[in-house]
Amino acid sequence: MAQLWGGRFTKETDQLVYNFNASISFDQKFFRQDIEGSIAHVCMLGKQGILTKEEMQAIVKELDAIRADVEEGRLAITEEYEDIHSFVEANLIDRLGDTGKKLHTGRSRNDQVALDMRLYTRLELLYTDELLRELLRALLKLMEENTETIMPGFTHMQKAQPVTLAHHVGAYFEMFKRDRGRLHDIYARMNYCPLGAGALAGTTYPLDREYTATLMGFDGPTLNSMDSVSDRDYVIEFLSALSTIMMHLSRFCEEIIIWNSNEYQFVEIDDAYSTGSSIMPQKKNPDIAELVRGKTGRVYGALVSILTTMKGIPLAYNKDMQEDKELTFDAIDTVKGCLALFTGMISTMKFNKERMSDSARHGFTNATDAADYLVNHGVPFRDAHGIVGQIVLYCIDKGIAIDDMSMEELKAICPVFEEDIYEAISMDTCVNKRLTIGAPAKTAMEKVIAAEREYLADDWLDSDKWTEKYGK
Repeated sequence: MAQLWGGRFTKETDQLVYNFNASISFDQKFFRQDIEGSIAHVCMLGKQGILTKEEMQAIVKELDAIRADVEEGRLAITEEYEDIHSFVEANLIDRLGDTGKKLHTGRSRNDQVALDMRLYTRLELLYTDELLRELLRALLKLMEENTETIMPGFTHMQKAQPVTLAHHVGAYFEMFKRDRGRLHDIYARMNYCPLGAGALAGTTYPLDREYTATLMGFDGPTLNSMDSVSDRDYVIEFLSALSTIMMHLSRFCEEIIIWNSNEYQFVEIDDAYSTGSSIMPQKKNPDIAELVRGKTGRVYGALVSILTTMKGIPLAYNKDMQEDKELTFDAIDTVKGCLALFTGMISTMKFNKERMSDSARHGFTNATDAADYLVNHGVPFRDAHGIVGQIVLYCIDKGIAIDDMSMEELKAICPVFEEDIYEAISMDTCVNKRLTIGAPAKTAMEKVIAAEREYLADDWLDSDKWTEKYGK
């Protein structure tokens, strides 16, 4: 068993205890971050004269070699090591002897793992942000193409008023835009370097923590060594943001599942994102949408788990905090997969525009506009509401839409109606007279689309260059 702490102990750890305590099976996921942090630490030790220039160069060279050997399959990360830190340091010592033993000078596994987790989370946050940006591009394309695609808007799952597909999709654009904003806020709070905090009380070595932070793209060092090793707020915040992303995806998926049903037939999901039935040959199932909806609970579980783990932990580091990794890794991978698949699904979906428009017309979504017509012709609103209610009952009985009624039928219920009622309650009129910003009229939507296009053109953190430099 490769351990870093044997001197205090006079007998071997029980194998079951060792296995229970070990984290190599999952924390090997951030071997790159562990090596990156070690290189920055050693460079700082060399700068401060704590290591000689030759020692620093030798350690950096071998750390780079270990990273390359792992990436290219020449060196396997095995479970003979307790954790990824043991793996890196043991292999370094095998290659450099006593010089390799100097890697850990002025450092504890507590601030080391805090750094690794922060580096990993920061990078995954940027990848998630870029996936959200790709999704927003796909949504914007749908908005640009569908400013005149009429469909029913719903409240209480009942057809309410006519909107456009661009307007409906635009609601989700706003949700995912807020999700990106949350990620940016988390990044700003988490982008401080805990390395140099030691086990909990710093170190007597003359470390230059500002230099170390700069080497790894942080805004600066953390300012309290106890908080540095015991803070997992950024993990909780990230999981909370991921849970909100999944909630938004799940809501959209629920609508797509409904729209895909035989009763609605608003959309046809591409074959690449559907499956069939093993027994019913007519079936085309929206499995991707259903799986995204289902995996939302999995991500919620990770958030609740870390909140529960952290709620009773006194300062500073405790082994409970090792539980921050497995579920977080799983949640991150789940959300990234869901975002990529969902973007592909909506980018290839076909919309039955005629069916959507007919659904709005036969769903009496212009009833409010008919009542407004009467009000504008001197009828009190409460009376107008009752008159249009009678019209809706009449249409249901006849199996027709309001604008299918003849002038004689309309006047029989209320003599105020004139020929201009048909224009007043046409779907195009109902949508396009709603001109306030944020409303579904084409002119209003075009202003919003222009603003969203400008928003997407702004590369928040120049993430491509950032990941190229810090996310190898």
